[in-house]
Amino acid sequence: MTVAMEHKRKSSWDSKISVSTVSTRRFSRAGTPSSILSSDSDIRFTRKLGGQYRCGCCVLAAFLFFLLFSGVSIYLGYTFLTSDPPGDQVFLATFRVIKGDSFTVELADPSTEAFRIRSREYRDRLNLIFRRSWLKLSFLASDVLALDGIEGRDLVVHFDVRFDPRYQTITSGNIVDILSRELNPETSRYLTNLTIEAKSLEVQESLKALNAQSSPQSTVSTLPPTTTAPPPRRCSKLDLSYCKHLPYNISSYPNMLGHGSLSDVEEDVIAFRELVDAECYPLAYDFVCQVLQPACRTSQPEDLLELPCRSFCREFWNGCGSRLPEKIKRALDCSNFPEYIGPSSCRPKPGCVQALQSKALSSRICDGVIDCPDLSDEKNCAYCRDGYMHCGVGRTCVPHTKRCDGEADCPNGSDEKDCLFLASSVHELRSQSWSTPHMAKYNKEGYVVFNEKGTIGKLCTANLNATLPETEMDNVLQTAASSLCTLLTYTGVASVEVRIDDEEDVPYVYMEDPSAPEITFVRAPCPSKEVLYVRCSDLECGIQPLRINGGTNGLNKMAEPGDWPWHVALFKEGVHVCDATLVADNWLLTTAYCFQGQPKAEWSARLGVVRLSSTSPWEQERRIVGMIKSPVEGTTVLVKLDRPVTTFSDFVRPVCLPSSEDPPSNTSQCNTLGWARNRMYTIIASYVHK
Repeated sequence: MTVAMEHKRKSSWDSKISVSTVSTRRFSRAGTPSSILSSDSDIRFTRKLGGQYRCGCCVLAAFLFFLLFSGVSIYLGYTFLTSDPPGDQVFLATFRVIKGDSFTVELADPSTEAFRIRSREYRDRLNLIFRRSWLKLSFLASDVLALDGIEGRDLVVHFDVRFDPRYQTITSGNIVDILSRELNPETSRYLTNLTIEAKSLEVQESLKALNAQSSPQSTVSTLPPTTTAPPPRRCSKLDLSYCKHLPYNISSYPNMLGHGSLSDVEEDVIAFRELVDAECYPLAYDFVCQVLQPACRTSQPEDLLELPCRSFCREFWNGCGSRLPEKIKRALDCSNFPEYIGPSSCRPKPGCVQALQSKALSSRICDGVIDCPDLSDEKNCAYCRDGYMHCGVGRTCVPHTKRCDGEADCPNGSDEKDCLFLASSVHELRSQSWSTPHMAKYNKEGYVVFNEKGTIGKLCTANLNATLPETEMDNVLQTAASSLCTLLTYTGVASVEVRIDDEEDVPYVYMEDPSAPEITFVRAPCPSKEVLYVRCSDLECGIQPLRINGGTNGLNKMAEPGDWPWHVALFKEGVHVCDATLVADNWLLTTAYCFQGQPKAEWSARLGVVRLSSTSPWEQERRIVGMIKSPVEGTTVLVKLDRPVTTFSDFVRPVCLPSSEDPPSNTSQCNTLGWARNRMYTIIASYVHK
């Protein structure tokens, strides 16, 4: 039976209750029910405020009104009573490009399309320079004002740089310091492929930005150095006692901060020790010591420093950047640190295995997929003994003596790959840590170098001079070089020459019968030191060097490193959003939907990845600086990288695009890549083109 009841009591609650079953019970307090059961109907309560509650609300309303009045007063006082904020600090600058770009008549007119495109390219590069510098806090924008020069010759770029003076005091010298580093080819990050005359750089502060003060303009220009060139860098014993716990014992001066001796380092070491003691970053000690006393390795013509990797620097900045003294901030610009592109390119942060464990990714240790730049997650495993070489893919390690011994010991045959290749010197190769048989990067030109059972040497041509006529010798060298370039996946050979080797203690081989279908190389001395130097032409596109069968034959569902070397993962503010395809050294192809509603976000592209939460030894990262609509019909766009991908390898290389002269066939295979638990997988489907 359903009963509807209406309770009327002299209390602070008035209730109308509809229940399906009524249970009569006493209340613990007069006029206040202890419990009310409702099974299928709404219960509505109306509260009548007593005097004490009305008083509390009045106090709360008065407090909120006071806050509102205070905020309005502060705003009006700041707006009308304070002095006008200082205007933007503007610097006018100019430099001359002597190689990599030239002036044309169309560039003289700012209304032309040529000027718009060219000026935007320089503006984007300049913006990146200052946004990655120690002036980024006050930097506002830069703009190209004019382009001039002589037809077909040097291009002069006139531009301005604007800052907010409320954050930092900027001088012309600060601008020159930052731009001078970019004009140096060895330290340039964003003006690559351009040769800029250093002494042409001029920077002056605009009088308009100084509110038309009567003081003259301050002009700073770079002058050519008058001192003699410094002696070649040489490694020496590490001498800073504070950094004695580093895993290496040799360093060299000057270091990254410009310290020329131990006494210079000791002047700043106290400031760095305070950062380490403050525990602003767990690996602060390792980073600080690698900056003050960077590792050094022998090379020719001078020894080389191994600096911390750029990602290591960024993590240190995120933790300790706000505590750095101004002097150190200027020198510790992470954009000047190298990016990890393989062994000996830079030193990644230590503790990768511990980081995987802390992220609950212990299952990735010793699973056959390399997740750490230094391969520490796959070293000293049950399948990989200490001192062995990892095959790069799968759970297989081999001793160095198995490299190029004539028998394939790795599952993908990588230990017998690139036994003949190109390199600038043998000494540089010996100084590298060969953790895998894969080359850190392709060399488009260099001496012809062999690798046999771990021994590296050069190809001697002296026997050809003694046994072949000059015309026939040229044909033999051209044929051998062409075969080598094709083997290295280049389209052909550009030039061949015989040089006199200037290295000492180098083993040699010579071609036993150069006219045979298969050339045999034999160990022999080379008294004349005549060796072969080869330049290859462009890299072949669409090649999967690590896939024996190529295409999709035998392809696993979960992608392995090197399966899709043209795949690129796109990140917005460090978060993976979508993916793209590498179609040229500085262009990616992707969909326009990736960037909808995100015009000012910072985007980056990572190449050579198969796991989003890991860092492989072959991973590369670039910033995205521009985008244009693709000529292909649809929603695709071409995305421009801040600098070209010049380091190609078995894991990073471009895909082929069909040409109008060679359209695709009626039926082709379509491969779709996706992500499952941060691991890339492949979906194979047939696509019929009509």
